Amino acid sequence: MFYWLMKRIFVGPLLRLVYRPWVRGVENVPTDGPAILASNHLAVIDSFFLPLVLSREIVFIGKQEYFTGRGIKGRLTAGFMRGVGTIPVDRGGGKAGEAALRTGLRRLGEGGLFGIYPEGTRSPDGRLYRGKTGVARLALESGAPVIPVAMVGTNIAQPIGRTIPKVMRIGIVIGEPLDFSRYRGMENDRFILRSVTDEIMYALMSISGQEYVDVYAATQKARIATGHPAVTGDATDHLPAAPGGRPVPDVQVPVEPPTAEAGQ
Repeated sequence: MFYWLMKRIFVGPLLRLVYRPWVRGVENVPTDGPAILASNHLAVIDSFFLPLVLSREIVFIGKQEYFTGRGIKGRLTAGFMRGVGTIPVDRGGGKAGEAALRTGLRRLGEGGLFGIYPEGTRSPDGRLYRGKTGVARLALESGAPVIPVAMVGTNIAQPIGRTIPKVMRIGIVIGEPLDFSRYRGMENDRFILRSVTDEIMYALMSISGQEYVDVYAATQKARIATGHPAVTGDATDHLPAAPGGRPVPDVQVPVEPPTAEAGQ
């Protein structure tokens, strides 16, 4: 709570003043009770700007390395990550996913908001990648609604490799809640988990206007790093794709509303 108050008092006003974020659909976030905010992931600063436009505290998980750096830079990084509501989780080893799940379930069990990036890592090129099923397990085990969130322009403000974001307006689009209570108790069915995850990713595609690539972002990054050609569109026929084989929606990347004001 201390770090959340510090964010609201100091970090928030500074980011609002400099980047003047705009937001649509904030009314879709419940005023109380648990909810999962599932967001696309374009840049490190995604975790800074989404909490900024919400009136409720939201937490994310972040890799342990953000909190263990040495020297002044390390302490500043750790303090800032805590200030924007990031909980450290050791992502090394086979138990990383389970640790993240338990952290999220604990937070939701307390009636709070939990933020998650279903892609698992930042998009390497601004497109939307296949979702990992952890978000579905979280939804089915907790019973909490899933609210899709599209970050807009953060990859332009902070492309991979850039530390200090370029000053520009950042957008956030918050979609309508998704209810998966019909699948309660089926969290061990891998087909149900994939179906729920694809439904969430389709909602993200619909509000973000991003092109979808039916491979994992981590796989794409590995291909690029090893000099292999990047996958484009559908992984098999290189045609435009949508999650779960659904029709590709006719949508555009959201633009700043003409009358938008910072944080509204």
